[in-house]
Amino acid sequence: MHFTSEQRLDDGVLEREFTLGEIPGILWTPASPSAPVPLILLGHPPLGLRKMYPRLVARAKHAAADGFATATIELPGSGDRPRLPAAEQARADLRRAVEAGEPVSDEIIDALILPLVDKAVPEWQAALDALLSLPEIGGPVGYSGGVISIGIRLAVVEPRIVAAGFFAGSFVPRAMFEEARQVTIPLHVLLQWDDEVNDRQAALDLFDAFGSKEKTLHANMGGHTGVPQFAGDAADQFFTRHLK
Repeated sequence: MHFTSEQRLDDGVLEREFTLGEIPGILWTPASPSAPVPLILLGHPPLGLRKMYPRLVARAKHAAADGFATATIELPGSGDRPRLPAAEQARADLRRAVEAGEPVSDEIIDALILPLVDKAVPEWQAALDALLSLPEIGGPVGYSGGVISIGIRLAVVEPRIVAAGFFAGSFVPRAMFEEARQVTIPLHVLLQWDDEVNDRQAALDLFDAFGSKEKTLHANMGGHTGVPQFAGDAADQFFTRHLK
């Protein structure tokens, strides 16, 4: 891990950009930590870190106020990283289906999501190796948001992640339902009831499939971008319970 820049934000949070090989990332740490702090990995959709930055930094500031470090990395095929031709084709097929009012096929969803999961999860694990080697980061570790299929795979294969907050707002390949049954860590799942880009019944079926003994579904009225502030507050409380 190589830090490329750092700045203090207006509330004292330290923001450091880094590279891990060719993968860009950002680490936020509380203003004056008295001891090594727990870490939350901030997932996000594959729209690029620069586009997602305002939402990510807002989440990071909230977490820092609760005593957590947060970090994120650029997803494969996003930002300035090389494009993934198969994913680009699947995204184009997805747009055509949505614009035509047609159902999105399992083939499109698989082509869009499964290669992304296969590439992204080992990169998140490499980032976690590097982050936990820093003296200011002590664990435990949580995962929050982003492409839910990435979170599912991480929850299954990465024992250092002890709790996860998922947003049921992205397409989920059928193959991921079997992996969901292997998830056992505590889960906090957010569902927008009227999400225009998400199949509500599929989201409910996925929640039912999770193998966790402790899992909570927070469903709110409204569309994909209409998540109420109190829903974020509930997620903050979830991580405070499980990471402190």
